[in-house]
Amino acid sequence: MSRRSFASQLREGLPHPRGAFWDGQGTNFSLFSAHATKVELCLFDNDGQTEIERIELPEYTDEIWHGYLVDVGPGTVYGYRVHGPYEPENGHRFNPNKLLIDPYAREFVGKLQWDPALFGYTIGAEGDDLTFDERDSAPFMPKCVVADSNFDWKQSVSPLVPWDRTIIYETHVRGYTMKHPAVPEDQRGTFLGLAAPEVIKYIKSLGVTSVELLPIHAFAYDSHLLEKGLTNYWGYNSLGFFAPDPRYLIDPRQGVQEFKEMVARFHDAGLEVILDVVYNHTAEGNERGPTLCFRGVDNFSYYRLMPDQKRYYINDTGTGNTLDMSHPRVIQMVTDSLRFWAQEMHVDGFRFDLGTILAREPNGFDNRSGFLKACSQDPVLSRLKLIAEPWDCGPGGYQVGEFPPGWAEWNDQYRDTVRDFWRGEASAAKVSPRLYGSADIFNKFGRRPYASINFITAHDGFTLNDLVSYNERHNEANQEDNKDGHEHNRSWNCGAEGPTDDEGINTLRGRQMRNFLATLLLSQGTPMLLAGDEFARTQQGNNNAYCQDNDISWVDWSLAEKNETLVRFVQQLTALRAKFPILRRNRFLSAEENPRIGLKEITWINATGQEMDDEHWNDEGMQCFGMLLDGRAQPTGLRQRGQDATLLIVLNAYHDLVEFTLPGDTPEARWTLLIDTNLPDLPTGRKAIFTPGETYGVTGRSLLVFSLDAQSESVLNRAVKPANEPAPGK
Repeated sequence: MSRRSFASQLREGLPHPRGAFWDGQGTNFSLFSAHATKVELCLFDNDGQTEIERIELPEYTDEIWHGYLVDVGPGTVYGYRVHGPYEPENGHRFNPNKLLIDPYAREFVGKLQWDPALFGYTIGAEGDDLTFDERDSAPFMPKCVVADSNFDWKQSVSPLVPWDRTIIYETHVRGYTMKHPAVPEDQRGTFLGLAAPEVIKYIKSLGVTSVELLPIHAFAYDSHLLEKGLTNYWGYNSLGFFAPDPRYLIDPRQGVQEFKEMVARFHDAGLEVILDVVYNHTAEGNERGPTLCFRGVDNFSYYRLMPDQKRYYINDTGTGNTLDMSHPRVIQMVTDSLRFWAQEMHVDGFRFDLGTILAREPNGFDNRSGFLKACSQDPVLSRLKLIAEPWDCGPGGYQVGEFPPGWAEWNDQYRDTVRDFWRGEASAAKVSPRLYGSADIFNKFGRRPYASINFITAHDGFTLNDLVSYNERHNEANQEDNKDGHEHNRSWNCGAEGPTDDEGINTLRGRQMRNFLATLLLSQGTPMLLAGDEFARTQQGNNNAYCQDNDISWVDWSLAEKNETLVRFVQQLTALRAKFPILRRNRFLSAEENPRIGLKEITWINATGQEMDDEHWNDEGMQCFGMLLDGRAQPTGLRQRGQDATLLIVLNAYHDLVEFTLPGDTPEARWTLLIDTNLPDLPTGRKAIFTPGETYGVTGRSLLVFSLDAQSESVLNRAVKPANEPAPGK
């Protein structure tokens, strides 16, 4: 940018849309601030190092400051200085000495450099006397860039995967490709690296449908982590909600284009892109935090403040501050951001970190909150995949199952109960509701089973390998005396803590991993698989690797070849889920008999092949049972092709072998063994066909799947006899 005055090119502009928008002839700048007295637009040179001009925005309409600069276009580097009262006791923290990021900025240049000048106050001699700070923060701030949104999508369109076919694959842009041998070194850790042909080919081969990315919005590294030589690797520390983080870019000036290119390649492969988004708090922290954006633009409007002590922030997020999602302009900013990523960037859905915050009104969580109502009526947002993390650390913050129709939710009760079951600490009665969509939690308001996002592992916690290898967390690398992260993980190391040469323990660990994977992918609901679990990735026992941008968190691709049998097992499971609609029914299964045909959609049976009764359900030691799924029980008019298949899933969390009698009373019927987690690859020539009444030796801690041959279904009158005997194998 040449050093010439732009003030003469200033026009009044428009209050909308918010942010900096180039129309081909100039750029309109628009910033909300209800309590500012003046707003200055600061223009910088191309590198963002030198401030070359300050221009006061000339108009103020409906609490929006705005102005238009002719001949100013993409690539222009800018920021804001906002004037107003500095009255922390009244919730106002304006300080024009602090350069501010545009809340609607779409690209950034430069990095945040921690310096005392970033803070709007100076700590007095007594340590608590906060006074107005006059140091200029511009040299230490990232700058905003007017973005060029032009991009040729060609024929790329969203695959629009139905919920009942959705399998989510959670991963991190940087960590997934930093060690990938097929990704060029200069692309590793970037959007384009993630979109490399070999990477997409592999993801597609797993049978997953939707890739969920940990936060990619521009975020800040915490100063206390940098002082320890660590970073905020996960990215849950947002600076802006419209810009992709420069860390994931090859060219920081091409953030919009590089992200769009990644999405286009995923869509061309039939894969959806879901973003993990953090609208509950920002990187500005509590009252002792820096002034980077929202605090200096309009602290009183953007944040929830203590009613009687507005100097202090309500901290329902545990991060120091909480965005005020009851304020109409804050709701507008968040919904504008969501629509931007959906319409401009073609994203298919969102997972909302600490989602209850978004529905928190002054009186607490409200599933008819302004934000949730805004999403439900929005013609764009209401059609996306909207996934809530339905808890926060505030009062009444645990709300699993309470989000309104149209939302899916992370189901931690699924995670915890399934973990307990396979380590032998949960009975059939406790785990069975989790296997068919957690109807006890989600079957209301017309919600469907896919509202339950089922997961065993996620970015937060142990990987699958570590879940079966460690009893305790091992977070020493985080330099917090191993006190961070979850203390109670419901894990079981199978007899040794960490890596071992004991063949028996390693065999059991392998079977346990297959048990978890099979349970996840064969349960009703929407499964979410943590990237790398399909080949036993480890974080060396670290269950809170948020600050580890290194080998602890990066996916080790050498394990994909070493554990290719496990990869094939996952592919087999996803293929079964795709083949048999009864495994992904889009309505809750019924245990009631259809009187017209005398069949049930789901029947629970014990090891004698009989239907379970109250005695079995009340038995806390009941650890071996079967789930019979009969697609024929669904009314004919609602069936999909192949939906009338009958499957038997047998789960044995007992430590020893159990002789399980296959159900049915028709000798002509045939059960075909499809899965046995004790046999990851069924050997050629093994007998795999069984008749009703025949027993199968179910190995301790294993899962089996049988299918009823199509020809047998016409002669199998009733699959299960009424219960009249106790179940063995407790």
